[in-house]
Amino acid sequence: MDSKIMTALGDHVLTLGPQPATDGPYKHFKLTRDADGVAWLLFDRDGASANTLSSDVMEEFDAALAAIETERPAGLVIRSAKPSGFIAGADVNEFRGASDPEVVETRIRAAHAVVDHLEALKLPTVAVIHGFCLGGGLEVALACQARIAIDGARFGFPEVMLGLHPGLGGTARFTALVNPTQSMALMLTGRTIDARRAKSLGLVDTVTQERHVRGAVKDVLFGRLKRAKPGLLTRAANLGPVRGLLAKRMRAEAAKAASREHYPAPYALIDLWETHGGSKAAMLKAEQASFAKLMVTPTAQNLIRVFFLREQMKKAAGSGNTVKHVHVIGAGAMGGDIAGWCAGQGVRVSLADMKAEPIAGAVKRAADLYGKIIRKPTDVRDALDRLIPDMDGEGVRNADLIIEAVPEKLELKQKVYAGLEPRMKPGAILATNTSSIPLQDLRTTLARPERLVGLHFFNPVSRLQLVEVVSHDGNDAQVLKDALAFVGAIDRLPLSVKSSPGFLVNRALTPYMLEAMVMLDEKTDQRLIDAAAEQFGMPMGPIELADQVGLDICLDVGDMLRTKFGDLLPPTPAWLREKVAKGELGRKTGKGFYTWKDGKAEKAPLPETGPRVTDQMIDRLVLPMSNVCVAALREGIVDDADAVDGAMIFGTGYAPFRGGPLNYARTRGAENIVSTLRALAERFGERFAPDPGWDNFK
Repeated sequence: MDSKIMTALGDHVLTLGPQPATDGPYKHFKLTRDADGVAWLLFDRDGASANTLSSDVMEEFDAALAAIETERPAGLVIRSAKPSGFIAGADVNEFRGASDPEVVETRIRAAHAVVDHLEALKLPTVAVIHGFCLGGGLEVALACQARIAIDGARFGFPEVMLGLHPGLGGTARFTALVNPTQSMALMLTGRTIDARRAKSLGLVDTVTQERHVRGAVKDVLFGRLKRAKPGLLTRAANLGPVRGLLAKRMRAEAAKAASREHYPAPYALIDLWETHGGSKAAMLKAEQASFAKLMVTPTAQNLIRVFFLREQMKKAAGSGNTVKHVHVIGAGAMGGDIAGWCAGQGVRVSLADMKAEPIAGAVKRAADLYGKIIRKPTDVRDALDRLIPDMDGEGVRNADLIIEAVPEKLELKQKVYAGLEPRMKPGAILATNTSSIPLQDLRTTLARPERLVGLHFFNPVSRLQLVEVVSHDGNDAQVLKDALAFVGAIDRLPLSVKSSPGFLVNRALTPYMLEAMVMLDEKTDQRLIDAAAEQFGMPMGPIELADQVGLDICLDVGDMLRTKFGDLLPPTPAWLREKVAKGELGRKTGKGFYTWKDGKAEKAPLPETGPRVTDQMIDRLVLPMSNVCVAALREGIVDDADAVDGAMIFGTGYAPFRGGPLNYARTRGAENIVSTLRALAERFGERFAPDPGWDNFK
């Protein structure tokens, strides 16, 4: 390609070496040779938008390497032909349902042989990396002698999120190249880093712009570039005595995040490195067995299931978002954070409120959030420019979507709608962020009720990915489609639910939180109740969660659900009303069940000798959630059991390694759940009665 054209197009065109023939021998690769005698192996997985490593891809990769070996080029460049990035990792589809570690180990051994083959080539090899380079993709890059990163590339080992550790030689090659205190930390957390950080760690040799790729490739292959080499500290950290000390520290850190019983992968990785970190050959071999053993654990299989639940929910959003301007009414905790999130995702947002203070607070919170999640200062500035304070509410006229987030009072919401509706443009959607008022009640005063949907976000908006998209009987189908596409466009996961009290998530969470209040009434220590939920695997206990959400909101939702479901819910203790009346609302007032300092609950450790968590305590808290999920399926509030599990994981943080409340019930067996609920009902009351839906539960 003419170099002047190349520069004019800047970074939008990938430098892929000479034009390959259309009828090459490979399905997923193209192999060419340039004027300097350098071979370019381009990875372009057939029928996919991103490159992933499956067993047929690895076989073909090996065949291409064998051909290169016989042709003896001057050097080899490995590059992706996909604009999305280098390689996004292994093909996770091949991990599903694995149950025999020996079968997994045999397959992983075959894949290892391919990567070893690449490393053993007797010619200079370089990976040119743009976009995402994750997991198995990074392991392929590590087997090359040199790595060139294009500015903006991202590197990481996300395997730990699937209950695994790297399995294509990454544990050995990464710790040998980059100081183990940093390389292990990246593998243990699954975090990604950018190209500049990768260069400072010695993971890549140079960072360049796309237009300089040819020059950089020549410099690397013909020895003109000083290569990154492991330093003295890296070599020292891999020595036996030092490994022992560092491993101990790593285990203590890992224990703060998750227990070995629930999440074995980080501990397996630390054990692997501590035992074999001194010998690359031994570690490569031991990695295969360790990886295979992890792959068949319930944790890995459930986390792989969660990975696919997320993909499924993304697909449910569909595409074709038409919403360019969102108008948010109510700049309180939820409304302000929804506005901030949408502006951060590229949408123009006008934010209206009666008072200036909440709007100012929302803008400040948005600026703090952008500082954490947006990398370029200019992008932070652009996001803040898209968030427009709108005291007069003029944004209504141009908005494609209006989200109402005013307090949960029916009359107040109806009053807001009466002022809104005449000013909305004809095609606009009216959405409510209500968490408790059924849409049937909200739509009664509307002239165009078919344009009203629920978009129920969860707190904190920036961390919880779920949005319940709530429909009522009179909805326009296109409005619902547009609402789903909007949720997908702002990088959230939609769940379609029919309007009914509490929708799905709040209806399932309320018995969990109210049962905790009943246990408090029985004089159980609140720290013990929280410990029971955490032992099951919840991110925080129900008492701390109630404080987080706000005791006033818990009380409102509880009261609303009790008017509909009566004794199916635990009673609300009188002392909870008194607490709310006194203004002890939890985190937002600094005092609820716990005292809160700097956004954290102050908890003294439980006494060594007191009562301990029992299975019955855990069952009392978590089984009602599974029971409600089955009821919601039976009533047709939600129509997909997998989506229910996804919603509970992405909307409440329900223990991901359990795969969701319905998957947990499946694991224990429906008969076991029903008999346990019956026993609890006999002892504690009818609220534990198993739902009739269990009879048909699969």
